[in-house]
Amino acid sequence: MSISKTRQTLVDVARQLFAKKGLENTTMNDIAIASGKGRRTLYTYFKNKEDVYFAVIESELERLSDKMDEVAAKKIRPQEKIIELIYTHLDMIKETVMRNGNLRAAFFRNIWMVEKVRKNFDQDEIELFRKVFSEGREDGEFDIDNVELVADITHYCIKGLEVPYICGRLGQGITPETSKPQVAKVVYGALGKMKMK
Repeated sequence: MSISKTRQTLVDVARQLFAKKGLENTTMNDIAIASGKGRRTLYTYFKNKEDVYFAVIESELERLSDKMDEVAAKKIRPQEKIIELIYTHLDMIKETVMRNGNLRAAFFRNIWMVEKVRKNFDQDEIELFRKVFSEGREDGEFDIDNVELVADITHYCIKGLEVPYICGRLGQGITPETSKPQVAKVVYGALGKMKMK
């Protein structure tokens, strides 16, 4: 098994243990035993449980980032791409938090720890928005003077919706089919969308 595969195995096992037992109730020894690796191997990759936790969050964010990249690469109009990026972000964050059981509590309790790990993801997502907004401005779909500022604002607005979306307090009982046209109105209005094509 290669070094990266061994590390990924340890991260996957730790994620499952954190999800089942919680962060506080999982020890480094638990991770070593459950992964079938020795403690020496575990400590080769990670200094402590906090390092493992960061690696788990990083791995989950990579999944989200890959999905966002897939959406950004689609051959669809920028206005459609923006809406799909928004929903993909929120749906993937919710799915990630929900599939991680007891880790959910740690996610909400340790939000500042998560924020430290999220910095790279956040920058990558802002860059995706910049590209799509630039494309839309060039195509005449968006009337944007400052693409960088609009990308920052969009990212932080979506980020601010994560907890209400995860907890089901946002658009309660409304299906994506019903909500997308309303979200599009808000987004297109803010982006100075020129006209429907």
